[in-house]
Amino acid sequence: MPFHIDDLKGSMPPLITPFKNGAVDYDAYAGLVKFHIDQGSHGILVNGTTSEPSTLSVEERNKIVDVAIKTVNGRLPVVVASGSQSLVETAALTDHAAKAGADALLIVTPYYIMPPQRGLIEYYLSVTKAHKTPWMIYHIPGRAAVSITLDTVLKLKERSPTFIGMKHAVDKLSFVSECLNAWPEYRVFVGLEDLSFPMMAVGAVGLMNAVGNLRPDLLSQMCEAIFAKDMAKARALHDRLFEINQAVFYDTNPTPIKYMMKRLCLIPQNEHRLPMMPALPELEMRLDGVLQRAGLL
Repeated sequence: MPFHIDDLKGSMPPLITPFKNGAVDYDAYAGLVKFHIDQGSHGILVNGTTSEPSTLSVEERNKIVDVAIKTVNGRLPVVVASGSQSLVETAALTDHAAKAGADALLIVTPYYIMPPQRGLIEYYLSVTKAHKTPWMIYHIPGRAAVSITLDTVLKLKERSPTFIGMKHAVDKLSFVSECLNAWPEYRVFVGLEDLSFPMMAVGAVGLMNAVGNLRPDLLSQMCEAIFAKDMAKARALHDRLFEINQAVFYDTNPTPIKYMMKRLCLIPQNEHRLPMMPALPELEMRLDGVLQRAGLL
C-alpha cells in the first residue's frame, strides 16, 4: 500500500458517475478525478452511493476503479466502495479492487436482506480475509435497513487485523463516541453533510460527503482547520456550506448533485440511469437559488 493508514483522513468525496447516451463516460470520470487532485481533496471514494452503483454492472464498477487508480497515479489515496447486496458480487468487487491497488475498501452492510449481527460479522470476514488491504464498514442503515452494533465492531476488530473503521451515514453522533471510547484508533468518516463539523469535533478523521463533488476545496479546508485545532475557522466553513449541504437532499442523492455539477460545468451531461431521474424544473430553480446565494453562479 503506497499510503499509510494514518494517511486515510480528510475529505474524500464520493465521486458521481458521468453517463453519456446510457454508457459510463470514463473520460469524464477521469476528468473528475483530476479536478479533485487540483482542488485539494485528500483522497477520493470510488463507487460510493453518490455514484449510483446499484445501476452499474460489476464490470463497469471494476473499470471505474481501474480508471480512478490509473488517473490518480499515486497522488492521493483511493478508497473503493466494493459492497453489494450479494456476497458473490461483493467478493468479486472486493477482489478486483484489492488487486488493482486500492488503498482501502469500504463495504456496505448488505441491504434489503436485514441479516443478524453474527451474519454481518461472517460476511465481512469472508470477503476480506484473503486481502491485506485495509477495510471499513459503510454504515448507512437508512438505505441498507440494518445497523451495526458496538459489539459487532469490537468482534471484527478482534478477528480481522485489516479492519480499521467506518463511514457513518446516520444521524447518531452518540454511536461514534461509543466506538471511539472503546477503540480510540477507530477511523470514522462522516457520511452526512449536516454532521460534518460536529462529528469531526468528537473524533472523526474525515469526510466522505457528496457535497465534495461541488466544492472539494472548502471541505478540505474544513478538515485541515480541525486538524490544526482551529475550531472557529472549521465552524465558519461548516456554516458557509450549510445550505448546500441541505440541498444535496432536496431529492434522492445524487439527483441534486448532478444537476448542480452540470450547472457549474463540472460534467458534460446531467444523465442518470433508471430508476434514478434528473431533477424536475421546479427543483432546478430551487437549486439555482442555492448556487446563487453561495456565490457559485
